[in-house]
Amino acid sequence: MKTQYEVIIIGGSYAGLSAAMALGRSLRNVLVIDSGKPCNRQTPHSHNFLTQDGKAPAEIASIAKAQVAKYQTVDFFDDLAISGTRTAAGFTIKVDSGDTFSAPKLVFATGIKDIMPNIKGFAECWGISVVHCPYCHGYEVKGQTTGILANGDTAKHLAPLVGNLTDKLTIYTNGKPEFSIEDLEQLEKHNIDINAKVVREVEHQNGRMNKLIFKDGSSAKLDAIYARLPFAQHSDIPEELGCEINDQGYIAVNAFQQTNIDGIYACGDSASPLRAVANAVYSGNLVGAMVNRELCEAAF
Repeated sequence: MKTQYEVIIIGGSYAGLSAAMALGRSLRNVLVIDSGKPCNRQTPHSHNFLTQDGKAPAEIASIAKAQVAKYQTVDFFDDLAISGTRTAAGFTIKVDSGDTFSAPKLVFATGIKDIMPNIKGFAECWGISVVHCPYCHGYEVKGQTTGILANGDTAKHLAPLVGNLTDKLTIYTNGKPEFSIEDLEQLEKHNIDINAKVVREVEHQNGRMNKLIFKDGSSAKLDAIYARLPFAQHSDIPEELGCEINDQGYIAVNAFQQTNIDGIYACGDSASPLRAVANAVYSGNLVGAMVNRELCEAAF
């Protein structure tokens, strides 16, 4: 296997594969490095993506990889990228096995990793009945007894979106509520209750929640709950190479998905708060086009 490419893409899920397809169709020599651990690997079904609605995320990724693999200038390497260095000719990436690969252009489609709270059963339900997005999951739990595990501004943001899908809604603040008098009046107007008890456990069967159990021993029956979790970048390499991370924790990019470092692009969840397959595919496609344009103009 060769070690020199025109473009290295780190991350082989939807964004990375979308970028690889655009570049492969432009005859670019591309290497996709992927560790095989997408953040949605526990989610049973993906929604709100035309032509693929309801399919398992792994199935969509498998179809995508098979299609990209038809472009003979695209190679795949299954391993974890662990470090990167800048060179006179571009960048060198080292993987866990010790192999190194080099290219003048680098694309990060590395995603983010969610930081789970210290609540028993929460992680097992994440992406199944403990969900993050009304657009990705809301239709499937419409009209059901639903919660929002959040406080303050996050809860206020989610309340009208989730309230549009069910009238059986409670906000669980997991501690002292952080709402203004006006906020409380608005929530009361829409019959949205607030429960400030501290959550101890999500009782579930195979990721399908039955109830929340609180530290005082009481419980609340629920079919689904929305939560917004803190997160970290899945890879430290962008920061090591000097890429700016914005105040929200994402890799900072411009309208063309370029980072502040010449030759480095980022796409998908690592660079956007809009966590959706459709957005990942779009941003990856844009990256592929922009990287190819740079290479074409440099050689023209």
